[in-house]
Amino acid sequence: MTSTINWTALWVFIGFFVLVTVMGFMASRWQSGGAGKGEHLDEWGLGGRNFGTWITWFLVGGDFYTAYTVIAVPALVYAVGAYGFFALPYTILVYPIVFVIMPKLWGAAQAAGHVTAADVVYGRYGSRPLELAIALTGVVATMPYIALQLVGMEVVIRALGLTGELPLAAAFIVLALYTYAAGLRAPALIAFVKDVMIYIVVLVAVVLVPVKLGGYAGIFSAAGAAFAAKGGATGLVLQPAQMLPYATLALGSALAAFMYPHTLTGIFAAKSADTIRKNAIFLPAYTILLGLIALLGYMAHAAHLKVASNNDVVPALFGALFPDWFSGFAFSAIAIGALVPAAVMSIGAANLFTRNFWKPYVNPHVSPAGEAKVAKMVSLVVKVGALVCILFLPTKFALDLQLLGGVWILQTFPAVVFGLFSRRFCSTALLCGWAVGIVAGTWIAFADGIKPVHTLHVGAGVTLYTGLLALAVNVAVALVVQAVAVVAQRGVAGKNAA
Repeated sequence: MTSTINWTALWVFIGFFVLVTVMGFMASRWQSGGAGKGEHLDEWGLGGRNFGTWITWFLVGGDFYTAYTVIAVPALVYAVGAYGFFALPYTILVYPIVFVIMPKLWGAAQAAGHVTAADVVYGRYGSRPLELAIALTGVVATMPYIALQLVGMEVVIRALGLTGELPLAAAFIVLALYTYAAGLRAPALIAFVKDVMIYIVVLVAVVLVPVKLGGYAGIFSAAGAAFAAKGGATGLVLQPAQMLPYATLALGSALAAFMYPHTLTGIFAAKSADTIRKNAIFLPAYTILLGLIALLGYMAHAAHLKVASNNDVVPALFGALFPDWFSGFAFSAIAIGALVPAAVMSIGAANLFTRNFWKPYVNPHVSPAGEAKVAKMVSLVVKVGALVCILFLPTKFALDLQLLGGVWILQTFPAVVFGLFSRRFCSTALLCGWAVGIVAGTWIAFADGIKPVHTLHVGAGVTLYTGLLALAVNVAVALVVQAVAVVAQRGVAGKNAA
């Protein structure tokens, strides 16, 4: 086993991992609110709600563009070609949505001291069942997302030549400890290092890899030939039948993206609504980076790589074309790219459990310090659960659950967003819409073998993103229930008047 270990890359990897570990533990004193302030959920779970433009930019970018993104997007492009680029329009569409919606959501949370989206929903509608539905959806959708960060880390650890489960478990134990100690400040501080490293890796790759492979003309030619030989729904451009599913997948993903607890945690931690608006303007820089990352999938064809799994494409490309020390640097950047979002995701899930289950149902009189202690413990449990999922369940299980998680989290959009702009809906209507959307989306996904799109047999057939289809059912049911409620209220009012 030891003969296969890339020792140069491994030592570089360990060096950077030690650096971010030290930063993680030091973060508890970074921008601290003062003595005793750490024992408060606002401090531990939201960093004191005091993150400015730059910190928020790195934090939101860090937990939105994850290790699994760096691994999975090039893998999808390598496998199918142009269809894998759906992540680019999705991350372009999402920022106007953020600009319009998130400042209002932040304002509602700031005014009432809300920590989670479910808090905001309860504050708006006063419905414990609806609050619990939003919180439960957030926690369940987040768990497989954390597990996929472990998949990304597992891929680079394997590329270093390490085998077995101990390296992955050790890395996540360290993550759990410094997140427990420093809360949201740890991933916020580490995000600076992670994003700078990722930018360096990608910019070097998109300049030097084409030089080694005969330029971009040769890369696209090799990728086109590979897709032509593979056949099917692959190619350098979209096939006509792919355009509608591509567009609806991008739109649905954009609507879902900032419903996840980890992205909302970054939003709620901002110190002002203007901070969020500025981030919506500047965060598209990450979309440029993502487009460059996606091109690595084409480069892998030009390098004539043979991989056991598509997820191995990026590590194999760096291992084949770069010196060992740079491969170690790249692998450490990807691994750190798993730590930042995994930490924020576990904190977001812990905040939901503490505020929207523990406080209302277990201990209504829990103190702010007690809330922080519960959240810290839950964040550890969430990480352990994700680790167990990866170690003892097939990776495909986590992939399937994450696809379902996107469908599920999208069903929270009406309850979280509609109330910010209109008082048209009551809690009963939104809860009924959420329930039907969850059931419909899950049923359709399982009927299709856990695929992200579904074909409606209308005319020649219309293929749409399953989550967006379930959302349409969700809203339709909410409208019907709301109309029935209004008619019933008018009937009661008429009888009372008589």
